[in-house]
Amino acid sequence: MAKKSSIEKNNRRVKLVEKFAAKRAALKVVTKDQDASMEERFRAQLELAELPRNSSKVRIRNRCEVTGRPRAYYRKLKMSRIALRDLGNNGQIPGIVKSSW
Repeated sequence: MAKKSSIEKNNRRVKLVEKFAAKRAALKVVTKDQDASMEERFRAQLELAELPRNSSKVRIRNRCEVTGRPRAYYRKLKMSRIALRDLGNNGQIPGIVKSSW
């Protein structure tokens, strides 16, 4: 199980990303617009830099929904390989069976 503080820190980041997503997207459009004046683009870039760092989507860490483990994460299942194996062995995930040959 991961530290509770790490999990909560990541949850705060997710909320900040949702809160500032529209503003961040609008500012990025202005900064990439070649038709806008240089002053407008520069002002938009400064406003973008003033937003909280944790409001950027790349700061979010993929974590297991079951244990909070940050590594060996399967995006499709939203869990780590260890949690997947435990739940699969207990028969709690439909369609997954232990392999044997």
